[in-house]
Amino acid sequence: MGGSVLKGKVDESDLYEALGLCQFSGDGSEETPRILPLLSCVLEKSVRRNEKSLEGSRRKDEITVFHGSKAPGLSIRQYLDRILRYSSCSNSCFVVAHIYIDRYLQTTGARLTSLNVHRLLITSILIAAKFLDDDCLDNAYYAKVGGVSTAEMNRLEMKLLFSLDFRLHVTPEIFRKYCYKIEKEGSIEYHRLEKDEIKRTTVGYTH
Repeated sequence: MGGSVLKGKVDESDLYEALGLCQFSGDGSEETPRILPLLSCVLEKSVRRNEKSLEGSRRKDEITVFHGSKAPGLSIRQYLDRILRYSSCSNSCFVVAHIYIDRYLQTTGARLTSLNVHRLLITSILIAAKFLDDDCLDNAYYAKVGGVSTAEMNRLEMKLLFSLDFRLHVTPEIFRKYCYKIEKEGSIEYHRLEKDEIKRTTVGYTH
């Protein structure tokens, strides 16, 4: 992965192009937009932090409609890759979905964990696609992509919409702010994980 675009002063177009927001998931391109690995790093870090905090306190995680009985077999990165592969949403939807998730967490006081992050992702991306894109696949299709039933997909969508008080509009300033946040935090975490992986793969060669 290339270096962070934040190393120098850049304009919005440079940032959006670097994140892959100028390309469309349905344009036949095989290249994974940079927004996906960076966003997955940001979300995974948040999940680890929250679960560590819950383990160290007596407070129990509040169970919501977005919670599963156990964590899915797919990692956050694998789940995002699946959504990218099978949905026709614009890549900007992943940024807006992150904004919706943050709004939900701030409004409800819930915490992002391995038990709710996948359902929050598929629901927020569905809503973002409906709000942003001219064409959007229906709930039944997104349910199959997300690994839930159509009835559950409908229920999750309504719950998130009401939790957000139907505040779906995202200003250009907020969108830009989140792009910078994902680029900065995601790049730091990505390179940390990259270094850890190098250490793990080389440890067997040390004596």
